[in-house]
Amino acid sequence: MSAPTVYDVAERSGVSIATVSRVYRNPDSVRAQTREKVMEAARELGYVPSGSARGLASRTTGVLGLCFPDFVDQDAEAAAAAASDADDDQAVMLYSDQVIRGMERAARRHGYALLIAASLDGGPESLVAKVAGRVDGFAVLAQTVPTEDLEVISRRLPVVMLSGPREIDHLDHIVVANAEGERELTRHLIEDHGLRRLAFIGGEENSPDARARFRGFQEACRDAGLPVPSRPEVRAGMMTQAEGALAADALLDRSEGTGVERPEAMLFANDQMAVGALQALERRGVRVPGDIAVTGFDGIPLSRIVRPPLTTVRQPIRHLGEQAVELLVQRLADPGRAPVSLELPVSVTRRASCGCG
Repeated sequence: MSAPTVYDVAERSGVSIATVSRVYRNPDSVRAQTREKVMEAARELGYVPSGSARGLASRTTGVLGLCFPDFVDQDAEAAAAAASDADDDQAVMLYSDQVIRGMERAARRHGYALLIAASLDGGPESLVAKVAGRVDGFAVLAQTVPTEDLEVISRRLPVVMLSGPREIDHLDHIVVANAEGERELTRHLIEDHGLRRLAFIGGEENSPDARARFRGFQEACRDAGLPVPSRPEVRAGMMTQAEGALAADALLDRSEGTGVERPEAMLFANDQMAVGALQALERRGVRVPGDIAVTGFDGIPLSRIVRPPLTTVRQPIRHLGEQAVELLVQRLADPGRAPVSLELPVSVTRRASCGCG
């Protein structure tokens, strides 16, 4: 016996296919009596809507997409799992997990499913091919898809850019206040803790978030009359926990090998690297914050459960995902509206790794 279709539900309930589609896509647009009639028919038939069935009447899929690099930090995930209660799912969520959770929540609220394309096997073009044509619109993390490809896709689908510079003027765009957050964190170390020898550990050169955070660090140093470095003290590749440990070891080795005083603080471009550094410093008998202060950026749950708890800049990662969906839904409802560029605020979270708390 074949599975029931949208046609069967429409026939059983005595309404059009378009009405059935609206019940699942936008239930508030259908009268309560009609809505209940359709839902009752669906229950009797055992009908489960699919993307293609939902799109028959409206030529839409009922799906939103998210594109981001296939970036897994197994060390950080293992550390979070080990440091937290085994039943605490929130503790092991890293940056991309939080974005996905925010998008899923908002998509569900609007009656959409979420399709995630997180593999770069075959290159960015392959990633786009997995998503375009299967969704009504999608969010793209900066540097994931070539600008020229986004230009082509955005002519027929709403696209929201997450993080990074606004490379395409007619696209909606969301960033967090990266430079401002790192500037305030650096000022805290300088003004409240009296630290002067600061080392910023950045990410790969084409990471827009890491560049913005380094710019905030430079501004705080300039304001305090400290030397302003032209580049990060160390530049990590993947911004993982392992890279953070390597960076901390490199800074200590450099100090021991040259006799140059080691830094009083290590400021990492994200939390995952900072967690790796905490482990490396403990392994070498360096006290945090007694000998060196350590800070991160992002505010992932792991930052609060490591020892010592990590001072960081908390960005609203889940809200970033929610806002992406809101902009996509607004664009679908009003394709001609002016493009929006949002900057979400961040806040410094002071914990024991810098001497607070």
